[in-house]
Amino acid sequence: MFRKNQQHRQPILICSVNELPVEQREYLRTSWAGVFYREFFCRLDEKPFAVLYADHPSRPNTPVNVLVGLEYLKAGFGWSDQEMYEAFLYNMQVRYAVGYDEFVKGYFDLRTLYYFRQRLSRHMQETGVNLLDQAFEQVTDEQVAAFQLKTGKQRMDSSFVASNIRQMGRLQLLVEVLQRVPRMLSEADQARYAEAFAPYVKGHAGQYVYRLKGEDVGGHLQQIGEFMQRLLIELNDGYGDQPTYQVLGRVFGEHYRVEAAQVTAKANQELSAASLQSPDDLEATYREKRGEGHRGYVTNLTETCDPQNPLQLITKVQVASNNTDDSQLLAEAAPNLKDRTELETIYTDGGYGGVAADPVVHELHITHIQTAIRGRSPNPEKLNLADFVIKLNETGKPVQITCSQEQRVSVHSSSQQKGFVAHFDLVVCQNCPFGQVGKCPAQPGKRDGRHHLRFTQAEAHASERRRKSQEQRKEGRNLRAAIEATVRCVKHPFPASKLPVRGMFRMTCMLIGSAAMTNVRRIQHYLEANNEPEKAPQAGLREAKCAPKQSGVSIFATVKALWRGWLKAVQLPNLCLGC
Repeated sequence: MFRKNQQHRQPILICSVNELPVEQREYLRTSWAGVFYREFFCRLDEKPFAVLYADHPSRPNTPVNVLVGLEYLKAGFGWSDQEMYEAFLYNMQVRYAVGYDEFVKGYFDLRTLYYFRQRLSRHMQETGVNLLDQAFEQVTDEQVAAFQLKTGKQRMDSSFVASNIRQMGRLQLLVEVLQRVPRMLSEADQARYAEAFAPYVKGHAGQYVYRLKGEDVGGHLQQIGEFMQRLLIELNDGYGDQPTYQVLGRVFGEHYRVEAAQVTAKANQELSAASLQSPDDLEATYREKRGEGHRGYVTNLTETCDPQNPLQLITKVQVASNNTDDSQLLAEAAPNLKDRTELETIYTDGGYGGVAADPVVHELHITHIQTAIRGRSPNPEKLNLADFVIKLNETGKPVQITCSQEQRVSVHSSSQQKGFVAHFDLVVCQNCPFGQVGKCPAQPGKRDGRHHLRFTQAEAHASERRRKSQEQRKEGRNLRAAIEATVRCVKHPFPASKLPVRGMFRMTCMLIGSAAMTNVRRIQHYLEANNEPEKAPQAGLREAKCAPKQSGVSIFATVKALWRGWLKAVQLPNLCLGC
């Protein structure tokens, strides 16, 4: 049964924190733990998590804000589950961060956190909603409002991250998949196929490949393919719905083709980047960039970047297979950012422009400024489409174009409806210095003397992005550059950008937690720099909800003084009150 955690809002008079010296209490309150408590823990709305629990009278749940807080702390510090659990049990800062002033309360078994993750994962599979992502956005929106940050300008960047899988060659991967098939078989079927599996189950897959050192693996690939085809045919009726069987079928389809009942191994260059990289992580993909191969995922971060902001906060975290184009990530993030914030201008690198993002940002009236543009750079000695100002209608269709000589004409659909064409006046073009020397993309037609400029929808969007990028360069300010440091901060808890989890859901949760801790640290640094920890805004929160816990110290001192006075008045022994 779901129950909100209200206990942390009531200060405790006699507790471990209040027994600390004044200097240590002050340090605790202004440290990351105090900022995490005030700026994350207190702001977290637990109600959306009620769907994870039964709605009939039963045992109350372990506080959701404690479980979520520990998940984010684990990611932010790069802890293992055991390290996180021990820190929760014995580290005063960690306990203070999640609402506990003493060590004798709040105990739960580590399995509780595992069950909580299972519920989150199941809810994600059933509804498509990641509650941890939803919580991050809700808290971040309150932080943005509390510190009055401007969100009209934001920047975005992506980076590769790896899951906790081994990097395996092709043959090793196939053997690894085969080794898991006997585990799903009944004892009778295991005995039936024991001889056929014998060459592949002697040691792990890496040892199988090592024994073939120096041999031609082509024959072994063919042999494995024929064996896989036999297993898929013979085991379909009894094991077709088993995950191991489905992985076997996927791998066989990715690495082999069947022509005229003959199994043939595909060439290495024929393998798709989306092919299985490990049987332990079915969503990880492969991508090469600058000659280096990457297995796993890509994370895409968005943060505020208005120069007038006293600090910048991460507003959105995305995780996708690493063969996902940056343009697609921008298209997916833009509606959410526009709805939650006042996004007007997005700053990115050259990878984010494309047919996926251009219509979306135009529809949402977002200005997209890139530091570079994909494709070949235009000849600077000639006019190019970016030198023309193209006016688009509400649907993104070009309706008017203006050349460098301020000649403004209408844009029409081409005869074959594959693009657009603009007709410029012959007299004006003949007097144009670029038209006279043939350096203008508008050329005279064969039958019509007017100069014609033809372009596609994608070229129109690309030219607009190039023109805005050139204008931004002239200003001499690159607002996108600092996002590189943000990416580094989020990935820092994970050595070599390799996370200790597998699967897109767990990867997403870890990166969201690290981003939340990055925001908390930025708020802490801002408060320290301004020496105003007490003046931190509490937008939307009543003072009683997140009042500093040390307020109980003065109350305790007052009660103790009154108690001593009463003892003295009635002439009773001066009992020890923890002095």
